This record gives sequence, structure tokens and C-alpha cells, in this order.
Amino acid sequence: MTTTEPDVHAVEQAVGDVAQELYFPVPPTFDDVAAERRYRKEQLAAGFRIFGRFGFSEGVAGHITVRDPEFPDTFWVNGFGQSFNQIKASDLIRCDHDGNVLEGRFHVNRAAFVIHAEVHRARPDVIAAAHSHSLHGKAFASLGIPLDPITQDACTFFEDHGLYLGYGGVASDVEEGKRIGAALAGYKAAILQNHGLITVGESVAEAVWWFVTMERSCQAQLLAMAAGTPKHIDRETALMVREQIGGHFAGWFQARPMWDQIVASDPDLFD
Repeated sequence: MTTTEPDVHAVEQAVGDVAQELYFPVPPTFDDVAAERRYRKEQLAAGFRIFGRFGFSEGVAGHITVRDPEFPDTFWVNGFGQSFNQIKASDLIRCDHDGNVLEGRFHVNRAAFVIHAEVHRARPDVIAAAHSHSLHGKAFASLGIPLDPITQDACTFFEDHGLYLGYGGVASDVEEGKRIGAALAGYKAAILQNHGLITVGESVAEAVWWFVTMERSCQAQLLAMAAGTPKHIDRETALMVREQIGGHFAGWFQARPMWDQIVASDPDLFD
């Protein structure tokens, strides 16, 4: 990532200085690998439910992955052909970078393996990655251009997203995955021409939030371009805004309302 992270402890201290009794959520930490694995799987299941709620499903396409905390060269992902709206933590499968299913009862989507394995391989800092064929993401991707800094939310991705122009069909070839990983480079996201969006983060919540807000930023730019010529935010301001709302903690924190809502409405995702 290219953003400067806020100090979580400093944020906690600032909140505490205002009122000790106020609650301020921060990312959890774990001493037990089994507990961390369970948490990551529950977050992943919740992420799929959120994608389903936003209508990001398209047949059997789309996938979110998270590294296993004990075996970081493997990742958890949705089984091939499962509905985003019905995925539970117990449904998830664990795969290695060669596409072998190590845990779980479903087959793996080869495109999920090809894309995500290479992203995780190229980016050891990435814990989670999200990709789907969302409506406005794939419409915008057909233009082969980056997002412009025309809104505050779009500034999150200013000079922090890649552009892959080499669409070569359904991602079933490892070399295609490597090219997508190279286009992602050190960014938080990439636009895959004629395909869709991919986002990454240090948590499932962060990767999911970047995807949601990037999809909406694509929609906003499409609407603005259809209406006229959008005015750009100047580079200095865009970079400043990215520093304010584009870091790992900001991504995790902005996902909290979605998480609270899906946990309340879909408690079976923990099964």
C-alpha cells in the first residue's frame, strides 16, 4: 500500500482523552492461531454476504480470499458455485497456491486460484483480496482508463490503483494471474480491462470496503461523464484526502457499519 497509516493506539488515546467511557472499535489481535483462523473465516463469510447484499454476484464468478494465519501460503475461499447470499464459515475451503483443496468439501473455482494465488504470492503484505464482476466495475473497466479524482471517495484510489489492459479471456492460465498480480503492483486495487475490479487489504473488512467504495466510485464517474465533463480535484488535495481515508485502518473502520448490519441480519453465517 502507498498510504500512511494512522497510529491505532494514538486514535484510542485521543478518544480516551475525550471520554473514557466511549467505545471505539479497533482491529482485534490474537494469541491463539485457531481463534484467529475462526475470526478470519467468519469475516470472509460475512464479506460474501455483503457482496450478495450489494448484488455483486454474477453466476459463479467472483471470489474473496483470506490467508490462513498458520499456513500463510494457503488461503480460504468460497467453494465453486456457491451463492454469496448463503455462504457460511463452515462452507469455506482452504487451497494452496497450486490449486489443491486442503480443507473443505467443495471444488475451487480455477479462476479464483489463478488470480488470487498469484496476488497472494506477489504481495506477502496482503491478507485478503476481493474480485467480482460487479455491474459498474465491469462497465467502467471496459473503458480502459483509471479512476479520476472527481469525488472525495474516489481520492481513496488516487495514484493507488493499477490498470491491467491485457484481458485474455477467462483467467484459467497461471500466467494471466501473474500479469494481474503485476498490474496490481503495490496498490490497494486494480481495474482489469473488460473484466472488473480487484481490491486487497490487511483484513477481509478492508478489502471488501475498498471494493464497495471503488464500485460506487466507478458508478459516480460513469454518471458524471454521461452528464458532462467532471471537474478534477487538484493533485495535492487528492493526495491529502487519500492519506486521510485511504489507509488500512480507515478501510477496516469504514466497513464496520456493513459488518454490524450483516451480522445482525444473517447470524447463520457463523455456522
